[in-house]
Amino acid sequence: MEKEAIGQDRRRSVPDKVAKHANDADEAMKAFAGHEGELLELDEATSKRLLRKIDLHLMPTTLSYASVMGIKKDIGLSGDDYQWLSSMFYFGQSISNTHKEHLNRPSEGYLAWEYPTNRLLQRLPLAKYSAFCMIMWGFVLCCMSGIKNYSGGLAVRFFLGVFEAAVTPGFALFTSQWYTKKEQGTRVGIWFSFNGWAQIFGGLLAYGIAKGARLHGSTIAPWKIVFLAVGLLTMAIGTLFLMFMPDNQLNARWLNPVDRKLAIERVRVNQQGIGNKHFKAYQLKEALLDPLTWAFAFYALTADIPNGGISNFFSQLIVSFGYTAEESLLYGTPGGAVEVVTLILCGYLGDRYGNRLLIGTSGLFLSILGMLLIVALPLSNNVGRLIGYYLTQSSPTVFVALLSLIASNVAGYTKKTTVAAIYLISYCAGNIIGPQTFRPKDAPRYVPAEITIICCWGACVFDVLFIYWYCRHQNKKKAAFRARPDYLKLENQEWLDLTDR
Repeated sequence: MEKEAIGQDRRRSVPDKVAKHANDADEAMKAFAGHEGELLELDEATSKRLLRKIDLHLMPTTLSYASVMGIKKDIGLSGDDYQWLSSMFYFGQSISNTHKEHLNRPSEGYLAWEYPTNRLLQRLPLAKYSAFCMIMWGFVLCCMSGIKNYSGGLAVRFFLGVFEAAVTPGFALFTSQWYTKKEQGTRVGIWFSFNGWAQIFGGLLAYGIAKGARLHGSTIAPWKIVFLAVGLLTMAIGTLFLMFMPDNQLNARWLNPVDRKLAIERVRVNQQGIGNKHFKAYQLKEALLDPLTWAFAFYALTADIPNGGISNFFSQLIVSFGYTAEESLLYGTPGGAVEVVTLILCGYLGDRYGNRLLIGTSGLFLSILGMLLIVALPLSNNVGRLIGYYLTQSSPTVFVALLSLIASNVAGYTKKTTVAAIYLISYCAGNIIGPQTFRPKDAPRYVPAEITIICCWGACVFDVLFIYWYCRHQNKKKAAFRARPDYLKLENQEWLDLTDR
């Protein structure tokens, strides 16, 4: 009787939410099924050995790049057409990022397409679906070389957005699967920095093709060669990704059975597991009611209005500094180097000092300084304004820091994919708005667009400060709750797919 009473007291001390949702565990539980009571020893040396092995196999990934060389002339674009061609990519991406649950209900067929990619990333094998999207993105990019007019460009850009939508949330999920919270900021910074590497590679490739075509002529337009080359390269990389990237630790061929369990054990500290394929309505509701979700969304929307403008108009912006269109392809490449350095450095320092958010904000301040140089310096000061442009390329540091926070701090797989979807929908909305701020009538200075960018980044600073304060406030509340005498942690509670609340 005494033992029964103790058991009842222990059950009563388990948080109600934990007890209620403990019957739908994470994929990680499969690794330990039938091995109850088995002792797993994960010392520091073993953890470092596994980390090196995981890095060796997971980190060599890349993102592709497409450049613009004479495309406005060759497909008959004029005036605001180019703005909408740029925005159409994100219309496709926002639709793809907004499918959520109940894919099989005919009555919700229309609404089901609001969140397809994030739901499919949760529902399907993660690596295989991601590889499919990469291959299809490369194929559609090759199709870009065949467009003849504005409407064709809109259609292809739309589907480019659909297939690229899986890349960012997919890699965020991979990062949360394989790395501890203290390791994730650096890794997210590294793989996101391939945007910068792609800008360097793409700029050099485009410059070489443009110059070669000018000197020796070409059978097809130079910009078509760029799309074909990068599209075929992406398809090849996607095929390799399909062959070698595991969906999670359970089917990693380069890990032996013991190391697979140890690789899962080392991320136990995250208290998030490695994936759950079931939709949980309470997690969806929690995501929608969490103030942090909307603070993330506000940042993505506001910060990516500048991104949408600068990313799609950087070559034209550099031309406005007084350089030729061909030179703009070459002079844009150092901006990619700035992005690579700032992302990796901020990611590393953020992990090292345990403050990804505030350290990442340094890149935002550099970007504001760069835009102030572009606005304030006279048109004759090409060098100073070009340096200003390079500094603006450090702006993604906070976006990536927040992305790593979603990967590491948002728990519950349905909640995580929901928050990621809302974050990326907002990212798309900002990128749709951004190109519209660069109006042809404002050339060559684009002053209204530049002022808009400074105001947006200034608002982002205050949003980051709110997120920082709110996270610290929530951490103190959670610590106080866990310190209560009646708090009881269930065995393998980390694998129960519970949320962070």
